[in-house]
Amino acid sequence: MFHVILYQPQIPPNTGNIIRLCANTGCRLHLVEPLGFELDEASVRRAGLDYAELAVVRRYPNLAACLAQLPDARIFAVETGAGACYSGLKYRAGDAFLFGPETRGLPAELLQQLPIGRHIRIPMRDGNRSLNLGNAVAVVAYEAWRQCGFAGVIEPETASHQAVGSSLYRIRNNS
Repeated sequence: MFHVILYQPQIPPNTGNIIRLCANTGCRLHLVEPLGFELDEASVRRAGLDYAELAVVRRYPNLAACLAQLPDARIFAVETGAGACYSGLKYRAGDAFLFGPETRGLPAELLQQLPIGRHIRIPMRDGNRSLNLGNAVAVVAYEAWRQCGFAGVIEPETASHQAVGSSLYRIRNNS
């Protein structure tokens, strides 16, 4: 339905939370290297990333390789200094949300490549720097999904819940 792009994520538990969020919302997750952590099976499990088996997760050597796989997606850069509020836009299936690394955000030269109308922010109180990356992804992904009528939701009376078991590491490397 939607795409979440993490540009050079640094903190494994944040990425783990986002993988879980994507599994539960149907978003596809795209990880752009370099990553600030290893993605071997032991590290993935330790960081809580074992939800990867329930999510579509792809890994790319750079942003250009990632964007080449999303030719029809409208890319929205989520950045604290952007002018447009995330909730003021109309989203559609296939849109992609680009988030920067936890400690520095998206580089200015990358932001300049996207139309200014595709730079969005999540409002915060004055003087605050940013939200946790996982929280920011959740806010934007759920708003976009809400606008699409929560497409794909299985009603509770028909859902069957399965525990996440230990399985092989399944994040695809698209290098």
